[in-house]
Amino acid sequence: MADHQARSGGDERPSGIPAIRWEEPPEGPVLVLLDQTRLPVEEVELVCTDAPALVEAIRSLAVRGAPLLGIAGAYGVALAAARGFDVPEAAQALEGARPTAVNLSVGVRRALAVYEAELAGSGEPAAAAEAALAAARALHRQDAEASARMAAHGLALLGELLPGGGHRILTHCNTGALVSGGEGTAFAVALAAHREGRLRRLWVDETRPLLQGARLTAYEAARNGMAYTLLTDNAAGSLFAAGEVDAVLIGADRIAADGSVANKVGSYPLAVLARHHQVPFIVVAPLTTIDMATPDGAAIEVEQRAGFEVTEVMAPQAQVTGAGGGIPVAPLGTQAYNPAFDVTPPELVTAIVTEEGVVSPVTGEALAEMCAAATG
Repeated sequence: MADHQARSGGDERPSGIPAIRWEEPPEGPVLVLLDQTRLPVEEVELVCTDAPALVEAIRSLAVRGAPLLGIAGAYGVALAAARGFDVPEAAQALEGARPTAVNLSVGVRRALAVYEAELAGSGEPAAAAEAALAAARALHRQDAEASARMAAHGLALLGELLPGGGHRILTHCNTGALVSGGEGTAFAVALAAHREGRLRRLWVDETRPLLQGARLTAYEAARNGMAYTLLTDNAAGSLFAAGEVDAVLIGADRIAADGSVANKVGSYPLAVLARHHQVPFIVVAPLTTIDMATPDGAAIEVEQRAGFEVTEVMAPQAQVTGAGGGIPVAPLGTQAYNPAFDVTPPELVTAIVTEEGVVSPVTGEALAEMCAAATG
């Protein structure tokens, strides 16, 4: 089950927004999510008491972003265990909620493996549930630590590529605290530059069709007092042509073994523009996003989402008449092409920044070496 709780108080929430947290009220443990579909109009929390509610929250994008999905998946396994549900069944449902983001399956499998090992050893479901929760909390903590390290590595890389500061950074989708246990991935780098007085302007793609840039990245930039400007996705080319972009920073939902990067649809065109205009195109993502079992970009399953996300716009405070609960912007019956992600080949990626350092040039061999060193 899940329910919404309105949160009042305007800007009282700190800039480090708690996108996810575990709570244990008297009626039993719950997972509390900041419902990202309601931002920036209102801050509402979604309370999940079972895995099906969390699956729906993931599919509806109430909780989203590759690193946070991994954390949510791990907590979902712990929630099923603590509530006495079928844990393997819950894990399977959670893992299949969004196919492209590899972090989700990583988080689910990590918590499930710990749960099953403890259950096999002690035979105590309660102890196994505690072990799964400890694994989820550890993943949450590790992601926060990884976020800080990625920010430091990314800021150092910007200093090497763009000495002198005054960076004008273009970003796509949302990669801040709303997707992470810490301050994010690509956004965390821009935030570090801002705090060092080295960010001149953050260019924010609106990120159609669901406007994660407009609704979420602009929201986080405003909360942190950053200089930012919102633009329609199809205006990015004019920015490059005018020489107004110094670097592109994006996150990733899955990085294949060859360095191909799956990220929010619209990322690949930015890589092409960046290459033509000789602008660095930098991907910032934790090691959990690198999937050595996926050989190349062609092997990445790209999630196809409902057409109404394109043919309708969501306006929570307006009267709705569309089949998907939004305002129609296309004729009834219009077919829509709506991939959630696209794939950028490694030859268009200047560097991949992880918590363990920077890979540049991006090659399968370099990624394999970094992953092996991290796990060795």
